[in-house]
Amino acid sequence: MSLQDFSAAEEQAMRLALSEARRGLRGANPLVGAAILDAGGRVIASGYHRGAGHPHAEVEALATLPAGTEPATLSGATMVVTLEPCNHHGRTGPCAAAVADAGIGTLIYASADQTQAAGGADFLRQHGVRVRSGLLGDEALDLNQRWFKAKAAGRPFTTMHVAQTLDGLIAAADGTSQWITSEAARQDSHEIRSRVDAIIAGTGTVFADDPRLTARTASGEPASNQPLRVVMGYRDVPEHAAVRGDDGRFLQVRSHEAEAVLKSLASRGVAHAMIEGGATVAGAFLQADLVDELVLYLAPMLLGAGTRSTAPLGISTLSDAARWRWDSTGGGHTINLGADLRLHLEPEPDGTMPAVRKGH
Repeated sequence: MSLQDFSAAEEQAMRLALSEARRGLRGANPLVGAAILDAGGRVIASGYHRGAGHPHAEVEALATLPAGTEPATLSGATMVVTLEPCNHHGRTGPCAAAVADAGIGTLIYASADQTQAAGGADFLRQHGVRVRSGLLGDEALDLNQRWFKAKAAGRPFTTMHVAQTLDGLIAAADGTSQWITSEAARQDSHEIRSRVDAIIAGTGTVFADDPRLTARTASGEPASNQPLRVVMGYRDVPEHAAVRGDDGRFLQVRSHEAEAVLKSLASRGVAHAMIEGGATVAGAFLQADLVDELVLYLAPMLLGAGTRSTAPLGISTLSDAARWRWDSTGGGHTINLGADLRLHLEPEPDGTMPAVRKGH
């Protein structure tokens, strides 16, 4: 369908739903927003998916309906949603059933679900809901382009965290790196750690820094949700290494191949992984075009010499550069954290590494 097949009120509501979706946090689930129009075309509720384990956008929108809204009223209402409602049981129930049970008369979705959760549109039709699709579909697909790419490849959505100086260094010439960024930036990083399923570092980082790779609160206490701590590489991780911990949430993947590591994690149910470094690991994931989200903490500091944030990427000319774009989801593409800046980016849809573009 084209825009001509939808009313101005429906288009306006879908743009609101897209705006709502951008409030969400990238990760194990796609970003989804929803809005509800009454029979007169007025928006009466909206919502978005806040992240794994939280109610989906459709349920959030239903929860914000004005108090006293009668089911009979909803039979003339229209819900617009940026992604086809899911039809499976995960951490939450199927959204398609929630929409049908609420008595919504019409549902419009922007883009079809391309995963195992598909089928919501057919379910709704079978339960008497009028369903239409395609309104602002390109914008909705673009919003989640990397999430769909990760799902199609059968791997976790992957976030990379980098804390560096203005000249792109993560350690001084003598190896010191604690601390380049401020406490505020480090705490922000720990909040991301608490949302991911696994956090990955290389054996080089383990031997150089002995990191714990845990998620901690602002008071220094362990966060309630802890990621699987993953070390990639062939050197045996020492028994006394902090990353091993004592909770059984440690895994060594004996590989230098980024794709192999993510496939191994996917087989263990990991849906969102985070790369913590160092430069060699960062370079491996970037060169393989396996970084879906980049969170870059930039400290107002110059070192001149030291360890660069990423190993060479095999790029020798500007025309082969991997292109990224600013990502305004989850609070914005640029945020002040203490003295530092947090930059939030995602790869351009056609900005993959040259080797990936050639099919290698």
